[in-house]
Amino acid sequence: MRLRALLDNDALGLRLLGGEDELDRGVRGVMTTDLRDPSRYLSGGELVLTGLAWRRTAEDSEPFVRILSGAQVAGLAAGEAELGNVPDDLVQACLRHRLPLFAVNESVAFATITEYVVRQVSGERAGDLAAVVDRHRRLMTSGPTGGGPDAVLDLLGSDLDLRAWVLSPTGRQIAGAGEGLPAEVGAALAGEHLAAVRHGRRAPHRAVARGVTYSLFPIRNTGRGPAAPAVRDVREGVLSDWLLAVEADAADWPAPRLDLLQGVTQLIAVERDRREAARTVRRRLAQEVLELVQTGAAPAEIAARLRVAAPVLLPGLGSAPHWQVVVARVEWGDDPAVETGQVTQSLLEEILVDPSAAGPDSTDRIAVAHSGGEAIALVPLPAVSLGGLDDDPPPSDAGLHADALLESVRAPLAAGLADDGRLTLGVSAAVHSAEGLRGALEEARHARRVAAARPGRVCAAGHHELASHVLLLPFVPDDVRRAFTARLLDPLRDYDRRHRAELIPTLEAFLDSDGSWTRCASRLHLHVNTLRYRVGRIEQLTGRDLSRLEDKLDFFLALRMS
Repeated sequence: MRLRALLDNDALGLRLLGGEDELDRGVRGVMTTDLRDPSRYLSGGELVLTGLAWRRTAEDSEPFVRILSGAQVAGLAAGEAELGNVPDDLVQACLRHRLPLFAVNESVAFATITEYVVRQVSGERAGDLAAVVDRHRRLMTSGPTGGGPDAVLDLLGSDLDLRAWVLSPTGRQIAGAGEGLPAEVGAALAGEHLAAVRHGRRAPHRAVARGVTYSLFPIRNTGRGPAAPAVRDVREGVLSDWLLAVEADAADWPAPRLDLLQGVTQLIAVERDRREAARTVRRRLAQEVLELVQTGAAPAEIAARLRVAAPVLLPGLGSAPHWQVVVARVEWGDDPAVETGQVTQSLLEEILVDPSAAGPDSTDRIAVAHSGGEAIALVPLPAVSLGGLDDDPPPSDAGLHADALLESVRAPLAAGLADDGRLTLGVSAAVHSAEGLRGALEEARHARRVAAARPGRVCAAGHHELASHVLLLPFVPDDVRRAFTARLLDPLRDYDRRHRAELIPTLEAFLDSDGSWTRCASRLHLHVNTLRYRVGRIEQLTGRDLSRLEDKLDFFLALRMS
């Protein structure tokens, strides 16, 4: 029942003193108390009845109301028999804490209100219990073997008028009845869910996206799949678990309805296990190829294994594909006890899902192995899509790009990684033969190490960055970086601090303008003579000559490393 129903019953004679905007709160029970701290007897959702015997002074109202608000009670009804009226300090405390407050006329017994509330709540629960039995029966016959998650979600919509979606940890929609969720809403809900799990909050989790309230239920690994490890730490599963997003606020749901939704998540978890089992063949193929590559097997042996793998990964492919290698690693601070290999494997499979291939088979092209803490993916790219013949080397920009892989998943994954986790990812160039796979693996691993040297929770680097100075900078020891930048830039920083001369910004603009006086002066809105004076001061303070390529290069690297 809702609080509003108390005012609709004239026999109760209740007057609302505050909290009109909160009258849609659900009432799960009723409790009468005159204890100063009744929190140990509250579970949330109660209408609290009090005769105010706990109040001795006006200062007592604030802590009493704070305790009720913290216990998430539905509302407070105060009797007027003891004091003649409800004191203003109690009214103000309830307004501050947004707690609905009713006045109970001295002619109305608390027993009358209690009987009414109990009758209403018990009737609702009895109706729910009768319906739940039937719903559970139909859900069990409409589970994974009877139509998959979509059939279960259809029942939720038809029987309970609940719109619901199954989402991956990155917010990708796996199943849903009716209209799909916008991608940005799915990503936002996934981020809220991952953050709640990492902070240990009890499910279901409440989230608001685009002004709509959702309740988020975790769909955990059942532990019955062929590759389901025993999860000892929440971090071992947080980045791979699915979630059920329901368009409703479950905060005031009765226990039977919550139990029903928990049953739904268990049914969907079975479907997840089925899909995990379907990936076993692809994972095994990837593991076999990876072992051949890492042990230096002959190219002919690797090529034979790839010929077996190609039809499984790209059914109907008429010609041999090109291949790319993607390497990822999840690290949780310096804690070696947290297993990362399999969770990174599942996460990389999720990241590599082809967004253009909808439905349960959208991951069929993905083969991911894991070695130690790394997940390694072999991604086939049809040769025809690369614009050349089978034997032609692929273009340098063909295939997957590191930043694009993480663009839509960066925010939710960062929420799941929280303050102690990192995801780093490296992508190789595309190769067209078995001979190139070993080099591609090393290239992807090196790119991942470049990504790991960058700040941030979720970082990626591609093969094109390995031919740039950015490859070298992350691996310069910190003490060398500090000494190098201090020798060149500290004199300029000190001068800028004393004279506000802006020598550092001038140096940056000069190098970005390729040493062109006119372009740099225009960019800084300076006269060319003023620019020449500043550059001369830079050369004087550092003993360098900005007309020399070597000195320009030193300044460029110092600015990049600072």
